[in-house]
Amino acid sequence: MNLKEDIRPISYIKANAAEILEQVNETHRPIYVTQNGEAKAVLLDTESYEKMKKTIGLLKLLTQSERDIVDGKVLPQDIFFASLDSEMEKRP
Repeated sequence: MNLKEDIRPISYIKANAAEILEQVNETHRPIYVTQNGEAKAVLLDTESYEKMKKTIGLLKLLTQSERDIVDGKVLPQDIFFASLDSEMEKRP
């Protein structure tokens, strides 16, 4: 992270929006927006944002899966696939 380039006050963002958007899209580094000296927001390019959303979704699934294992909500593989086959046969 380049603090000089990656942390900007809101007034700079307002005055240089096109430049900031170009920087974010070229570097794929977030811009931290400050207001009255406090961090208030983060600007991300759309590609990085979409990757982050997908990563968070996968992490949620992993966390849920780990919780299911701890809680004993598991089936032996052969039973699971037999149940799945049965459900698939019911579909038109």
